[in-house]
Amino acid sequence: MPESELFSTNRNIITTCTRLGLSLASAESLTGGRFVASLVDVPGASAVVRGGLVTYATDLKSSLAGVDADHLEETGPIDPVVAAQMAVGTAGRCVADIGISCTGVAGPDPQDGKPVGLVYTAIAFGGKAKVFEHEFSGDRNAIRAQTVAAMAVNLDEFVTELAFGPAGGQAGE
Repeated sequence: MPESELFSTNRNIITTCTRLGLSLASAESLTGGRFVASLVDVPGASAVVRGGLVTYATDLKSSLAGVDADHLEETGPIDPVVAAQMAVGTAGRCVADIGISCTGVAGPDPQDGKPVGLVYTAIAFGGKAKVFEHEFSGDRNAIRAQTVAAMAVNLDEFVTELAFGPAGGQAGE
């Protein structure tokens, strides 16, 4: 996704959340904070963005984002439940209405038997999370950029549906 398209998507997220009076926070692993940084590039983001947790190290997913330590030990960090718990945990710990998270393998090598490009993202709202599984390709930077773009697109769709319903405000759908 070109930078201008990412900015436009993020501007829509900020505008919609502002109109709805919703706040958000992120918990990011492989992106190292790139997603929340892209959000705060938008003027007015301070009305919506509470903050972000960079939980790059596996143990921080538990201690900062609230992931169940036993589950994390059992599955490793690249897991849909871990992504869901990161999203719910960051919303709670940052006192935000919406939590968004990502965990995955950017490469160059597989991690815990999980292939390069496998990424889980999640969006939490009202204590429940929706998880998305992605299989990205390319080098480390490409996978990280694709993860940020996917988080933006998924969050934009989510908040648009909150604001306008499943049809996204489109007549005739």
